[in-house]
Amino acid sequence: LDPAGLPPNVEPPSLRLRSQLSLDLIRHPGDRFSLEDVVRLKHSYRMLLAERILPDLLLAAAHRLPAPPAEALEVLRNWDRTVSPVSRGGVLFETWWRLDQAAVKEPFGTTWSMASPITTPSGLSDPGTAATLIRTAADSVRRRFGRLDVSWGEGTPVEIFAEKLKADKAHAYKAVLVTQNETATGVTSDVAGVRRALDDAGHPALLFVDAVSSLASIDFRMDDWGVDVCVSGSQKGFMMPAGLAIVGVSQKALAARKAAGMKRCYFDFEDMIKTNKDGFFPYTPPSHMLRALRAAIDLLLAEGLDNVFARHFRLAEGVRRAVSAWGLHLCAKAPKWQSDTVSAIVIPEGFDSGALVKHAYNRYGLSLGVGLNKVAGRVFRIGHLGDLNELMCLMALAGSEMAMRDLGIPVIAGAGVAAAEEYYRETGAAALKKAA
Repeated sequence: LDPAGLPPNVEPPSLRLRSQLSLDLIRHPGDRFSLEDVVRLKHSYRMLLAERILPDLLLAAAHRLPAPPAEALEVLRNWDRTVSPVSRGGVLFETWWRLDQAAVKEPFGTTWSMASPITTPSGLSDPGTAATLIRTAADSVRRRFGRLDVSWGEGTPVEIFAEKLKADKAHAYKAVLVTQNETATGVTSDVAGVRRALDDAGHPALLFVDAVSSLASIDFRMDDWGVDVCVSGSQKGFMMPAGLAIVGVSQKALAARKAAGMKRCYFDFEDMIKTNKDGFFPYTPPSHMLRALRAAIDLLLAEGLDNVFARHFRLAEGVRRAVSAWGLHLCAKAPKWQSDTVSAIVIPEGFDSGALVKHAYNRYGLSLGVGLNKVAGRVFRIGHLGDLNELMCLMALAGSEMAMRDLGIPVIAGAGVAAAEEYYRETGAAALKKAA
């Protein structure tokens, strides 16, 4: 396999030869090659053979190396994107999967699996659109819910949860569902408080959390908070296009699935469990999305999750100060509910937030969030999560100011931008001084 000993016009090896080489290397990896050989082979552009068997070599390396080596990950990230997409049985995908699975658990703070959640008879807090959609999905498959309706702008009522759980002596509730961050209202709920309510009541119900717009942006501790199923997605804190569901599952939830009576196929973890252990995926893998997830996690871990959470708070606080300077208020009814990833801003009576959002886009090219469901026409939303900095927030605030003034909403020109700007400037200087 030494590239120096091969002619530049060597013919690509047959599939059968490549498979035989791969199996041989996996069975006897230690005395055949080193990781340095693999990396050197990748960078030998004189031979076509390297393009055809490198995935096999990396697969063999993955089988014998105890931890994901940075060099191997770098080879995979820079792998020629013109290579045909790999099927679920492809060796390149298996290599990537083996080397990368451990890193994905970092934002969860736990072990994890990729699949879709199993819905069971449950208790549900309904502070916004996400919870309403969960209820609709459960109704469609005839699952029974005990629903707690709360005022939009408030979070999960931990005290009421605690009362209901203590009163459920027969343990009829099988799971409690909480939305950590409700995007429609810009409200964050206390997941740790719900866990304390379960523990204080001695209730065995599973704890399910919708963390779509919070994970990787707001502190989330799956193990510490005893979360059993956490559902998230690629399009928020992971800074990717929509399309990838990411689910963390506890051992308790995995055990409970065995007694679950609802028929399911795609919505079952079993296929994932059977194939993941060997480094594979049960369906055609979304290789491009998984590569993007790897890059996103690299960015998050390079910054440090504590720093990511602090940055999101700081950017959100600048937006909140702008809202106050406009003389407006948030949909979140108290500071404890205020989200660090999205702010839902209530506009004065007599104005339509939908018209505002449309005007901001058509006139200034600014994409704001509309009001949803019960707050449709009453709020517009500014998202402040993911790959974001102060100037990006200031652009959104400036565009919002101009659009509001265009429609006659009484805000003072520059008031919100100035308030956010000063906060960012002062806190940024303090952060730099602390770092020095």
